Amino acid sequence: MAVDTVQTFTDANFEDAVVKASDVVLVDFWAEWCGPCKRLGPTIDALATEYAGKKITIGKLNVDENQNTAIKYNIMGIPAILVFKGGQIVESVVGLQPKDELKKVIDKHL
Repeated sequence: MAVDTVQTFTDANFEDAVVKASDVVLVDFWAEWCGPCKRLGPTIDALATEYAGKKITIGKLNVDENQNTAIKYNIMGIPAILVFKGGQIVESVVGLQPKDELKKVIDKHL
């Protein structure tokens, strides 16, 4: 990760870091081989920096390294972004999205 404010989610920490979190959590499901995922990376980094200190956690989960979580949340296409609030999925977005669109998604749930 290029930015310290972007969390790394794994099968091991997902439950505590995302599902049990009281704040909004945005999870970027990605893979190293995915071109659109790599293009989305700087946008996720920028959002994490921009929203630092607010009631949101922004992080990434590598679907190849954390297949149990990817399967549990039925991730079929990447990049996929799930937004959790109170442990529940409140929004999902699949595919490469511009920063402004992702900001609208985040702001709607803050």
